[in-house]
Amino acid sequence: QVQLAESGGDSVQAGTSLTLSCEASRFTVRDYCMGWFRQAPGKDREGIASSDRAGRTSYADSVKGRFSISKDNAKNILYLQMNSLKPEDTGVYYCAADETYWCGGRWSAAGRYDYWGQGNQVTVSK
Repeated sequence: QVQLAESGGDSVQAGTSLTLSCEASRFTVRDYCMGWFRQAPGKDREGIASSDRAGRTSYADSVKGRFSISKDNAKNILYLQMNSLKPEDTGVYYCAADETYWCGGRWSAAGRYDYWGQGNQVTVSK
């Protein structure tokens, strides 16, 4: 079965950087729409970035210019590079995979994704 294993979560100070990884098994990251979501305490899960088969990326306004999603096709890993972290970036981060090639305008809709990782805690302190 498809498995998405996230890693890289940590407790860091504001202004620093962190990279999350999502290693996929039985699923080819390169070929499909992949997304990163996060869930802050007491809030709904929100889409923050996506990348599709053509390499097109989308970002939530809250992270645009600070976060970067990428794929290592050789290793079959999805990354999320997070720079200039803020306390409001705190939450559980999930990677997600959708069995369609293109993310399109609905890239941030959690319901479209077929597979999810277990989540990774990121805590940003002032």
